[in-house]
Amino acid sequence: MSGDATVDQAPPSLRGKAVGGLGPTDGGSGHRLTRERVHYAWDKSIPPLLTIDPGETVVFETRESSDGRITRETSRENPPTKARAAGHPLTGPVFIRGAEPGDTLEVEILDLRPGDWGYTAFYPGRGLLPDDFDEPFFQIWDLTGDPAPFRPGIAVPLEPFLGVMGVALAEEGPQSTMPPRRNGGNVDTKQLTAGSRLFLPVLVPGALFSCGDGHAAQGDGEVCITAIETDMTATLRFSLHKGRELPEFQFWTAGPLLPRTNGREWFATTGHGPDLMEAARNAVRHMIAWLVKEHGLTREEAYILCSVAVDLKLSEVVDAPNWVVSAFLPMALFD
Repeated sequence: MSGDATVDQAPPSLRGKAVGGLGPTDGGSGHRLTRERVHYAWDKSIPPLLTIDPGETVVFETRESSDGRITRETSRENPPTKARAAGHPLTGPVFIRGAEPGDTLEVEILDLRPGDWGYTAFYPGRGLLPDDFDEPFFQIWDLTGDPAPFRPGIAVPLEPFLGVMGVALAEEGPQSTMPPRRNGGNVDTKQLTAGSRLFLPVLVPGALFSCGDGHAAQGDGEVCITAIETDMTATLRFSLHKGRELPEFQFWTAGPLLPRTNGREWFATTGHGPDLMEAARNAVRHMIAWLVKEHGLTREEAYILCSVAVDLKLSEVVDAPNWVVSAFLPMALFD
């Protein structure tokens, strides 16, 4: 959506109740939070770094998800023993005046600027295929150009988004940022690009919004457990829908979805069976085998490419006893 979209473009259940007008995309607020101070858990006792009114805009600088464990100089021969911190390094929280439990916080994503490098990594025992690889593997990406080169003849268009955007939970004490929750959080939804609007249930006074986990590109599923992980500078504008309670996060995004990667043909592999997770695993395994055979990648390289570009889709969930999961590879990646 364009930066001058109005709240009437929100889903019908959220129209007409926003507090805070939508003005120019710079918001006129001058609010900025740097990546110098972060937190690593959802915890409503964390003091806010900033208090704003509905309708104001904030620029968030966020750290990449390894929190410095991986750098652009990291070599495959000497990878870190663990890529991620104990929790995502999140910038915030931001207190929104007037936000109370039972309200909805609207987050308009105005601008997203990834860093100039990123990484994708996987480790045995994690991801969609925890038992298929015996050794860790990672890719360092040069993000100074777009698309980002992967191998000769293969490059990934950048479609940046934040993997984590959320509000504080009502529960007492620190809560892990790793699983997605009712507060949003680590939802890794790649359609939340610039121009999209995220709707979050307010669970504590002030909402206490934080964000992080910048991704330069990702496939639906993030199958190896990382996307193209990178620093991000995000410009977000906040509005408040009083008395509109949501069961879980919702979002509004422009179509066609991610036009840069959706602009050409697709190749798809499938997996079927009574277990959707195993069907998803088999669809990805078949895609890895195809990439190895047809494009000369190693199995590790193919798994990385699946995580940053292949979209998992539910093709059928009604014809018992077997369901179908498809893995879609965009041909826009290839010369």
